[in-house]
Amino acid sequence: MSSYVIDSRLFRDQFSTPAMRHIFSDEMTVQKWLDFEAALAKVEAKLGVIPQHAADEIIRKAKVELFDLEEIKLEMDRTSHPIVPLLRAIKKVCDGDAGEFVHWGATTQDVTDTGTVLQIREALDEIGGNVVSLHRNVCALAARHRDTIVVGRSHGQHALPVTFGFKVAIWAAEIGRHLRRLEEMRGRLLVGQFSGAVGTLAALGDQGLAVQQALMAELDLGCPQITWHTARDSIGEMVCVLAMTVATVGKIAHEIYSLQRTEFSELEEPFAEGKVGSSTMPHKRNPPACETIIAISRLVRQTVPLAMEAIGAEHERDKVVLQTEREFIARLCCLSDAAIKKAVHVTGDLTVRSDRMEVNLFLQKGLLMSEAVMMHFGNVLGRQEAHEMIYKICMEAFETDVPFKDLLMSNEVIAAAITSDELDELLDPNNYTGLAGHFVDKVLAACQPGDPGN
Repeated sequence: MSSYVIDSRLFRDQFSTPAMRHIFSDEMTVQKWLDFEAALAKVEAKLGVIPQHAADEIIRKAKVELFDLEEIKLEMDRTSHPIVPLLRAIKKVCDGDAGEFVHWGATTQDVTDTGTVLQIREALDEIGGNVVSLHRNVCALAARHRDTIVVGRSHGQHALPVTFGFKVAIWAAEIGRHLRRLEEMRGRLLVGQFSGAVGTLAALGDQGLAVQQALMAELDLGCPQITWHTARDSIGEMVCVLAMTVATVGKIAHEIYSLQRTEFSELEEPFAEGKVGSSTMPHKRNPPACETIIAISRLVRQTVPLAMEAIGAEHERDKVVLQTEREFIARLCCLSDAAIKKAVHVTGDLTVRSDRMEVNLFLQKGLLMSEAVMMHFGNVLGRQEAHEMIYKICMEAFETDVPFKDLLMSNEVIAAAITSDELDELLDPNNYTGLAGHFVDKVLAACQPGDPGN
């Protein structure tokens, strides 16, 4: 039995993805540490800090498959240190004296922070690509259903008619903003760490800055303005942006979940033959993908307080913060990618039942159009007077289940001012979607490739 769902052979693909598990695997974690050490040796040899032959050997041997991770783990337990066992292992696999020149001028957190950033970069590439696919799906849905009339709801009640495309365009605009946030934060987040024991690069003297700049260029990472050993705001920003993105995904899933209820039956997540809803009720067509997305979105949001705690790091180094981040960064990325990828699947093959949407428009026998009637008579009676009059008729229609039109036409003031055909026009939901189509077009115009919109 696994201690956490991401590690479970049974449940891992519900809460993570193969790509994200690979990025944050032990093998990849150690490889990123080795990538740091190899890049450091390369630039230090070029700058004359260490011998070229040593750098060449370190680079040759900086391959995770050459190392026994179980042995390194045992040494980590014995030494209570993550990097010293690796440095000893590198020395062991390197020929000659090359191992004496590994890690020159660096400190453990330089390695682990930079390694984490390299993993985060790959994770964001994967997550970002899935968010783009989700954005593409919802834009296509919005375009396809630009004019599909559906009940607009507020406070869980029927409000006014909108279009399904309008509803989805709101999702598209929101996802577009998240895409921009994900892109904008990369410059602040994808910054390497190389600053020595307390951040001053004292061990390398006047060569420190040259090594730092060359190392970051070699790793294709931003060069830090100053050490960020205890400045964890960029990690916090990443957590918040991913949490916001997944919160939106969870909201979309919840909307689909709600509208899939039997009483509504307006939407349904993808269904395939063989998908089982219940072990006892053969008729059930449940929304398990949406349910899992909603659950994951709640889990992801709970990571934000941990990230805020991590910003409160102490002095020049704080392992408490690092241990906290070590627990939540990989988990956050795994959960986020799983939720977004599931949302891509759901929105890519979503069943939209426009016939049920049509039926639901008339569940309240015309009451959905009370605002249209009120605004029409507001021009004659004044808005407040019209509201009071229509309100009383609406309440009677609600309590008696008599069609709204019948009660309207039984009112002397209304009957004298409007014909039956004119009232039918007012009560037609197709005539009262306002500028829904315009706003859909506006969102879609800003959703061209390369432009995630406003």
